[in-house]
Amino acid sequence: MEDKGKNIEQAQQSCYLGWMSLQSQRVLDLKQALAQRRSHEGTADAAADDKKLRELTQKIIGDFKDYARKRADLSHRCSSSYYAPSWNTPLENALIWMGGCRPSSFFRLVYALCGSQTEIRVTQFLRNIDGYDASGSGGASLSDLTGEQLAKINVLHLKIIDEEEKMTKKVSSLQEDAADIPISTVAYAEEHVGEPNLAVDQALDKQEEAMATLLAEADNLRVYTLSKIIEVLAPMQAADFLLAGKKLHLSMHAWGALRDRRRRECIIDAADDAGGKEGK
Repeated sequence: MEDKGKNIEQAQQSCYLGWMSLQSQRVLDLKQALAQRRSHEGTADAAADDKKLRELTQKIIGDFKDYARKRADLSHRCSSSYYAPSWNTPLENALIWMGGCRPSSFFRLVYALCGSQTEIRVTQFLRNIDGYDASGSGGASLSDLTGEQLAKINVLHLKIIDEEEKMTKKVSSLQEDAADIPISTVAYAEEHVGEPNLAVDQALDKQEEAMATLLAEADNLRVYTLSKIIEVLAPMQAADFLLAGKKLHLSMHAWGALRDRRRRECIIDAADDAGGKEGK
């Protein structure tokens, strides 16, 4: 059973590493498509470029759906590893919600990009710099969101927050079940802690199944939220948003790994200092 569990976790990690590799490739795809679209701003080729951007964003949504499906398959009766993945850095696990990011964080990214790009535009306008664009050449950006777009995003944001709260209550109930019968009674009655017990195994298997179901629901909500935001945005805005999201995802993983290395170095340095003082 231990070997089987190990093999499942390896498959889960392999799935994640493949996903991260695909994110890196999609960053390059988005950059290339956006650069081409901006170079054709105001020309007859712009409409064709917009169509290509839409196709790329839909392909990326398809990537996400496929990844969610693979996770759902791999989480069957072995879902707990997704709630604190060993392949994540501690920084990422500290921010995790239901095996991934909060769907509502997508909206925070939209608002952050909208605000930052608007600030840069105002600064450049005051400096009389023409032709501003978030990436250095002409074209629409998230600072160009219309009132109608913002209203739709706000309505969707409130809906997703409500769905998150419902799911958070479900996982809280599952966590409380760990102190319920038969788990708690068996743990109390055991002479030696951690002995195999069929009733406990069955209860934990049932909990794993429920957690796997919640993980799939959370992934579906993430996919749904991303899809609905993309529908509201113009082609270039959608591509900019997806590019920012992927770069943030990849960066958080890299920053977490960097902080881990620094932490290990600090521990080593402290141990060396202690050894030096003892030598004296």
